Amino acid sequence: MSTPLIAIVGRPNVGKSTFFNRVLSQRQAIVDATEGITRDRIYGETEWCGQKLRFIDTGGFIPEDTDIFNSAVREQAKLAISEADLILLMIDGREDATSSDLTLAQFVRESNHPYLLVVNKVDTMKYDNIVQNYYHLGVGDPNPISALNGRMTGDLLDTILTKLGLGVSTEEHELSESLRLAIVGMPNVGKSSLTNALLQREQTIVTPIAGTTRDSIDSYLKWHGKEITLVDTAGLRKLSKIKDKIEYYSTLRTQNAIFNCNLALVLIDAEKGFGKQDKSIVDQVISKGKALIFIVNKWDKIEKSTSTMKDFEEDVRSQYRELDHFPILFISSTTKQRINKVLEVAWTVYERSKKTIPTNKLNVLIEKVMNENPPPAEKGKVIKINYSVQVHKQPAVIALFANYPRLIKISYQRYLMNQIRSHFDLKGIPIRLSFRKK
Repeated sequence: MSTPLIAIVGRPNVGKSTFFNRVLSQRQAIVDATEGITRDRIYGETEWCGQKLRFIDTGGFIPEDTDIFNSAVREQAKLAISEADLILLMIDGREDATSSDLTLAQFVRESNHPYLLVVNKVDTMKYDNIVQNYYHLGVGDPNPISALNGRMTGDLLDTILTKLGLGVSTEEHELSESLRLAIVGMPNVGKSSLTNALLQREQTIVTPIAGTTRDSIDSYLKWHGKEITLVDTAGLRKLSKIKDKIEYYSTLRTQNAIFNCNLALVLIDAEKGFGKQDKSIVDQVISKGKALIFIVNKWDKIEKSTSTMKDFEEDVRSQYRELDHFPILFISSTTKQRINKVLEVAWTVYERSKKTIPTNKLNVLIEKVMNENPPPAEKGKVIKINYSVQVHKQPAVIALFANYPRLIKISYQRYLMNQIRSHFDLKGIPIRLSFRKK
């Protein structure tokens, strides 16, 4: 059996995200007392007794609610149930079962998927007897837990393994190579639409309202036999324009998603053009040493001439010279225009990021560059670079040992960086030079 998928469903504020964070041992989903924080399906993977398990956290299920978000959340929960190997129906053990619990229990029963009833917020033994009150839901024996303090969550994980017919595995599982791709940008630039277009299914909620995606959401796909994780993120705004703590948490999650990715797709709105906040987002990606592809979305909405694309690209690169070194793609996530190029270019850049430059070839290049265009003498001192070696990947860090490293001007450092990037085909890859005393 491949890694089983377990969906956590329930009405709002029963503790789904708290349990999700508990079993993953990290705050991956946003948790707050406010109802309706989780809207999309959020994926995470953990290991228990040698077995890998994937969990899906879903938004709070509210039957018969016509609100645009609640109806979308309902559809997301239904999709999670349809793709899961096991369903955890979670209810609040400090409250009587509600009509929403009954409706959702019926839906779970009719799904024809294995399921377990989880009674959360049973924080101490004195509350254990309350689980008898939930047999009338018709979804089997209640499993009491406290996601907040961890009580009996291990027992629940044991029960999950039993329900799935899995024993304790003693085999070592090697992780297959996987590209982790973060999709970032300002609110409403089309990040979720691009995610859905790449997945070829409705994975995340897409609405014309800015700020729909609040969490960083992992989705998995196979592309030409290669594993790719797409991370759809919340829109990034200036900290001064963040209005509430939920948006603040979302911003932190997005920044964390950038930190943990292999490559970032930075989206901008073709109609709005390249602005200061877009530049700030690019700065965040580059400062974290991540490979980058710059994507101009909604290109279908632009009136074009023979040179529109070229002019747009030149304008962007003139505003931010650093983007000279990164690919720029023009797409439409709604019409699927040039969508096929996104993963193709992303994997190419990812392969480049894993390169280790052979030390002998690097030194041959540096010697050639030094002979053709030596650094200018400073204070009467002739600068020589005696040896160079790559000391780190992702980002590529190259150590250069010189007699006077502090006298090498920034302009010459950039010249060396451009020569290295061009010679070894490192477009899309941040490069850092570390000059050291020889």
